[in-house]
Amino acid sequence: MAKDSAVEIEVGDRTVRVSNPDRVYFPARGETKLDLVEYYLSVGDGIVRALRERPCMLHRFPSGVAGEKVHQKRVPHGAPPWLETVRVDFPRYGRHAYELCVTELASVAWAVQMSTVEFHPWNSRRADTERPDEWRIDLDPMPDCGFDRVRRVAHVAHEVLDELGVTGWPKTSGGRGLHIYVRIEPRWGFTEVRRAALAFAREVERRAPDEVTTTWWRRDRDPAALFVDYNQNARDHTIASAYSVRGVPEGTVSTPIRWDEIDDVEPGDCTIATVPARFAKLGDLHAGIDDTAYSLDTLLEWADRDGLDDEQDS
Repeated sequence: MAKDSAVEIEVGDRTVRVSNPDRVYFPARGETKLDLVEYYLSVGDGIVRALRERPCMLHRFPSGVAGEKVHQKRVPHGAPPWLETVRVDFPRYGRHAYELCVTELASVAWAVQMSTVEFHPWNSRRADTERPDEWRIDLDPMPDCGFDRVRRVAHVAHEVLDELGVTGWPKTSGGRGLHIYVRIEPRWGFTEVRRAALAFAREVERRAPDEVTTTWWRRDRDPAALFVDYNQNARDHTIASAYSVRGVPEGTVSTPIRWDEIDDVEPGDCTIATVPARFAKLGDLHAGIDDTAYSLDTLLEWADRDGLDDEQDS
């Protein structure tokens, strides 16, 4: 195929032009830019559900994942007129940006045409970007922490969630960790959600003190510990969404899993080569995530009990 060749993909009622479709993006197996588009189309319901109505930062790799990574907040000039955006403000810098706001699958395909590999949405939505509706539990292993420890801590987190009467929705991170998402009522600002997340992290640490740390400064952590990263709930902090591919040669995917898969899942096995068949068989395991939104009242009571303030460890 010629260097300047392109293909047109029909996505719903839209036509998305994909340039350089044969460019290799993932050198481990040789998947191309077009393969990446087709991956996202294969998990369409899942990726749109994960991103819907959220400001979204894009991690772009114009020459493939072996090349430079570009963190892009602003939708560039020349985007198609049907593409939807949302304004987010950055008061500290006196700036704002219009970020991608996915409402349909064609928006995802367009972003991949623009060399996006990873999608990093906010945990709030366009209706009120200052009030999150998603609490994120990030089980982030330190360099010497094995995945068996991640599994054990995930079970502890599940136990605490059950005692709170809250449903958590786990997924692989696409790296060495796990994420658990909880839908929450959009009643609180980012500082309160982060404070609740810290209270939860401290409770997990109390129950597994030899395996978990909530120590903020990396240099002070045990290199074999599992860090419960509550700061992923701070304003303008984002992590890869469910079904987002990661910018690594193997094309791993942040993949929704069932709780009963925790002990068996191997995150490295979840890739753009394997997840489409899994999705076709199981559907979107996060399909019910929006059915119930939970209160943070109990966690905020724990934060008061533990004397946690909004700026703790920030």
